[in-house]
Amino acid sequence: MAAAPLRPCRASGRLVPLLRGGARSRGASPWAAGPGRVAQRRYKKDVLPEPGGAAPAVSVTEIRRYLRAQGIPFQDGYSCLHAPSLFGPELPTAAGPPFTLFIDKTTGSFLCTATLAEGGWQDLQAAVELRHRGVPAPAPEEGEHEEEEAEARRAREDARRIWERALPLGELLDEEETQSTKAAFGIAPLADGTLKRFGVRYLRAAKALVFPWFAPRDAALRGLKLLVAERRGDAVSYTEETFPRFDAYRNLFGLPLIGRRDTEVVLTGRELDALALHQATGVPCLALPRGATILPPALLPYLEQFRRVTLWLGDDLRSWEAAKIFARKLNPKRCSLVQPGDLQPRPLEALNRGLNLTKILRAALPAGHKAIVSFRQLREEVFGELANSEQVAGVKWARFPELNKLLKGHRRGELTVFTGPTGSGKTTFISEYALDLCTQGVCTLWGSFEINNVRLAKIMLTQFATRRLEDQLELYDEWADRFEDLPLYFMTFHGQQNIKTVLDTMQHAVYMYDITHVVVDNLQFMMGHEQLSADRLAAQDFIVGAFRKFATDNTCHITLVIHPRKEDDEKELQTASIFGSAKASQEADNVLILQDRKLTTGPGKRYLQVSKNRFDGDVGVFPLEFNKASLTFSSYGKNKAKLKKVKEEKAPSPKKGPNGGGVGGSGKP
Repeated sequence: MAAAPLRPCRASGRLVPLLRGGARSRGASPWAAGPGRVAQRRYKKDVLPEPGGAAPAVSVTEIRRYLRAQGIPFQDGYSCLHAPSLFGPELPTAAGPPFTLFIDKTTGSFLCTATLAEGGWQDLQAAVELRHRGVPAPAPEEGEHEEEEAEARRAREDARRIWERALPLGELLDEEETQSTKAAFGIAPLADGTLKRFGVRYLRAAKALVFPWFAPRDAALRGLKLLVAERRGDAVSYTEETFPRFDAYRNLFGLPLIGRRDTEVVLTGRELDALALHQATGVPCLALPRGATILPPALLPYLEQFRRVTLWLGDDLRSWEAAKIFARKLNPKRCSLVQPGDLQPRPLEALNRGLNLTKILRAALPAGHKAIVSFRQLREEVFGELANSEQVAGVKWARFPELNKLLKGHRRGELTVFTGPTGSGKTTFISEYALDLCTQGVCTLWGSFEINNVRLAKIMLTQFATRRLEDQLELYDEWADRFEDLPLYFMTFHGQQNIKTVLDTMQHAVYMYDITHVVVDNLQFMMGHEQLSADRLAAQDFIVGAFRKFATDNTCHITLVIHPRKEDDEKELQTASIFGSAKASQEADNVLILQDRKLTTGPGKRYLQVSKNRFDGDVGVFPLEFNKASLTFSSYGKNKAKLKKVKEEKAPSPKKGPNGGGVGGSGKP
């Protein structure tokens, strides 16, 4: 039985209409009192520095040097350094104090698994200084952030009420209803004992499976995830909701069942996959809280004990790409990846089809490759790309189907250059372009140097809601809740910035939030700094080359907005109109131009031209119609007839488009 892609619920309170009872207001919840968030376990504000600033750059060498200088013993782990806790009473063993403090090698952030204290590198340094002065490092205190604590209490109360209403599947239903419920979720082969072992319950009123989040320290209930299934023919699609919300939900499902002596683990993208895999193989399994979307660095300390980590995240190309990125965080030397394929689907489907899951695990490929490889080592990956050509083409736009016909999709590791006349709506278009992908799970980082983040967020929220919220303020909370749960982040820069600072911030975001799409608006705001200001063309070439290298090294798509040269307003822009030398268009995989010209037919004034497409060469144009109320350029269900451009001299043949490509058709750049 095939499982359709899981569709996360983008805001608490909208999963099951049965329990909703109306639109959600601030803090209200359809399940109980309100979703809320689990508060970050930090320190008093008057003790340690404010964490609001940019994360300071620190290398693992500097961390080691500092710990040695302070006389703190430590051990080298896979992703973290291990040290004795500085918080709360120490509980020494025969071998010395337990090493429960984990310091991230990349960021310097820390987590104490004994006290759940966490913070940044500066926080840790301040705690060490207090320790040396004879003042114990403060343990996390309840109530130090009233708003966060109130939200955390609401989330815990919601989870507790739902958990008390839910019961084990076998105890709640008779045999016939139990089997029909399992069939509805596509989990007929899963034994009641497996569900009970992992603590899975069933909420009959909502027809939802309930997956608990227990604290590893005291087994207290910290939250839960609800899963609703919907049958579509032979496939099953899932909708999920978490308490607390997605950004604070850090449940490694199955962690309480991990023993201290376990040295191998399999990470899956769904809880049901972890259940199926454990039942079929008996190996320790953990499900990531947000699947293939993100691996929060805060979870890395709980994975340090494993010498071998196998990632089996799903059955599509996006899961495969995510597994390779996650392996970098976990240390590729200990990671193996299960490559998706017809005979290697996701674990639950493999169990339903009667496949040998142990054999599939043994065939997992090592994540770490040598500097030089032969075709034999690449053979299976090449076959996978040939067999999944649609997925290789990338994530499809939902709002711009015409763009899919040309670019085929949005792919990682590429550089897109976007330009257009001043005042044509470049920022407005590119925000909807990025929002479209973000709503489909593409983790996005926005670097807006020209307009501030509040104004940009207002534009994107209006595009997301497709309506003027100024006239319907009563709907603001509902749409803001949904918008808040998107994997969308903003750089706090505004105005001219140093390219190194921007790249460091991007690198930090890729590590922390698994960013796969960065939008930089625009390149001109990173020119004019330091010695680069002597030659603006050389400066631009250097910046473009740096972004190109970043996209390749981090398997991250970068969309770079560049202003055009000053040209005659009566002439349409071409690839050569991009400001600077030819390096920008040469380095780019895609070149998009927002043309501001009248069309032969229809009310549209602007159209988008794809003048370069390195993936398969298709170029062309399609019209855009701007909706002022929703600030959108996309159109649903409207006339999609191809419109040709107005030429002052002679209209071109319909068979010919820019650069020799057909209008909306294909041609080589």
